[in-house]
Amino acid sequence: MKIPHIPVLKDEILSFFSNIKNGIILDCTLGYGGHSEALLKTCKDIKIIACDRDIEAINFSLNRLEPYKHRVDIHKDTYSNILNYIKQDDIHNVKGILADIGVSSLQLDKNSRGFGLNSDILDMRMDSDLSMSAYDVVNSYSFEDLSDILYKFGELNNARKIAQAIINQRKISNITSAKNLANLVNKFKIKGRNIDTAILVFQAIRIEVNKELDELENLLNNIEKSNINECFLAIITFHSLEDRIVKNKFKQWSKSCICPEFVLKCECGNNHNIGYLLNKKPIVASHNELKENSRSSSAKLRVFYINRGKNERQK
Repeated sequence: MKIPHIPVLKDEILSFFSNIKNGIILDCTLGYGGHSEALLKTCKDIKIIACDRDIEAINFSLNRLEPYKHRVDIHKDTYSNILNYIKQDDIHNVKGILADIGVSSLQLDKNSRGFGLNSDILDMRMDSDLSMSAYDVVNSYSFEDLSDILYKFGELNNARKIAQAIINQRKISNITSAKNLANLVNKFKIKGRNIDTAILVFQAIRIEVNKELDELENLLNNIEKSNINECFLAIITFHSLEDRIVKNKFKQWSKSCICPEFVLKCECGNNHNIGYLLNKKPIVASHNELKENSRSSSAKLRVFYINRGKNERQK
């Protein structure tokens, strides 16, 4: 079987999850099953509950994980809903949660998915059943809405100029391919940044189409509100917007005292943390991994141990 996607930071994930001997691990973003397969091979007594919204990836993973089918439960859904597939009696058995937020190599490389800069179509839907695609965003969003997503999700200071160029082009004819869009927006250079403008424009449009930041926020909020405890939570991000959300949430979860800074003496009870960070700085790909998979260069891994009701880190 030809593997279409190399899982990033696989060895690091296995290391953090090495103390999980049994119970349930949630693979929120199953993709092509690389992380799940490695965990199932290494942890002989664990069960995987997994989600993905890409039916193509699910079908591949069903075949790939066939040898472990009695220990795998796969659902087609957005990853923020993964807790819905855990029976209430099993919530205490969830010992690991993994979310690899990146786009798969196959999605980027396959022309028919419309993610890549040279694609002949303009799509970018992780779930092909979604009603809105990148084509709809590019060809129907107002100038203000386009400017807004390019600025917020692409962090482009020249967002309004790029949005106006898109508006001007579609007055002549609709933009129907990723290739045409990339050629149009790459005319605008980004001061002080060594990156194609098209990459950031595509990032912004993809986030909008798939509501990616909302998904991440919802997952973290659902975990916070759940009864999951004594559980490793590992999240791999691929750009600063995602990483910032994870970093800030983990920092918030680590705070035991939530009193305002001006308060001289703690009045909140000093018991509000739900766990602790396992790495203060994000883990990035090793030199060897970068040689094998250049797309791991932007990956960042942050890991949090959920340990509710404990004021001190448990060794």
